[in-house]
Amino acid sequence: MRTPVFTGTCTAIVTPFDQNGNINYDVFGKLIDDQIAGGVDAICVCGTTGESATMSIREHIAAVEFCVERVDHRVKVIAGAGSNDTSAAVYLSQHAQDSGADALLHVTPYYNKASQAGLIKHYEYIADRVDLPIILYNVPSRTGVSFTAETYKVLSENPKINGVKEASGNFSLLAHTRFLCGDDFYIWSGNDDQVVPMMSLGAKGVISVASNIVPEVMVKMSHLCLEGDFQAASQLQIEYMDFIDALFIEVNPIPIKTAMNLMGMEAGPLRLPLCEMSEAHLEALKSAMRRMGLL
Repeated sequence: MRTPVFTGTCTAIVTPFDQNGNINYDVFGKLIDDQIAGGVDAICVCGTTGESATMSIREHIAAVEFCVERVDHRVKVIAGAGSNDTSAAVYLSQHAQDSGADALLHVTPYYNKASQAGLIKHYEYIADRVDLPIILYNVPSRTGVSFTAETYKVLSENPKINGVKEASGNFSLLAHTRFLCGDDFYIWSGNDDQVVPMMSLGAKGVISVASNIVPEVMVKMSHLCLEGDFQAASQLQIEYMDFIDALFIEVNPIPIKTAMNLMGMEAGPLRLPLCEMSEAHLEALKSAMRRMGLL
C-alpha cells in the first residue's frame, strides 16, 4: 500500500514579486521559513496561488529550485507542473524531479476540455516519464473539466499516482471516489472552507491558501481531524469561515496577496491579467481581517 505524500496542511504558497515584476527571492525565502515555523507539513510551489499561469518556463523552474533548496528537507515540497500541453507538463515535471522536489501537482488540462479517456492518457503518459508521486488536481471551475470517480479508479491503479487535490466542491464525487478507490488513493481538500467535511469523509488534509497567513490555524484544524476530534476542528472551521470567504471574494490569489500586503508580508504586486481588488471587496476583506485580529 502506498503512503500519502503528506498528511495535514500543505501551503499553496504565493510567489512574491518586486515592483519591477521579478520574483523577490529575499521575501520568498522568508515566507517559506515562516510557513515551516508555523508547522505546515508541506509547501506547494508554483501552483494557482503562486501565479504559475503568468510565469515563464524559466521562472517556473527557478522558483521550484529555490523552494526546494530553501526548504532543505524540513518539509515536503510539491511542485506544480501541470499544463494543457502534455509534453510541457512532462518537461516541468522532469525539471522538478531534477531539482529535488518530493512530489508533483498536476491540474487537469485546461481549455482543451479533454474527455475522461484523454485525462487517463495524459496522466499515464506523464507517470511513465517521471519517478515522483503525482497528485492530481481537480478544479473544474477553472479548467472546464472534472474527473469522474470511475476515472479516479483507473488512475489509482497507477502506482505513481498518489491521489488528488479535490477542489470541485462535489461531495458526491468525493464519496463515490472513496467507495471505488478505498484507502489506496488519497484525497486532499483544495478548498479551505471544506477541510473538516472532506476529512470526515477520509481526506488526508488540505492544500491551503489561507495558511499563507494563518498556518498554525490550518495545521491545527487538519491535525485535529487526523486525530478524530472533528468537533474541535469544526469549531475552528466555523470560526474562520468569514475570513476564508473573504480570501475568495475575488479570484485567487488576488485577495490573499492583498491581505498579506496589508499585514506587511511584502507579497508584492499581482501579474496581469490579475489586478487590484475593487474598493468594495477590499473593504470587505479588511473587515474580515479586523474581526480575526489580523489588522
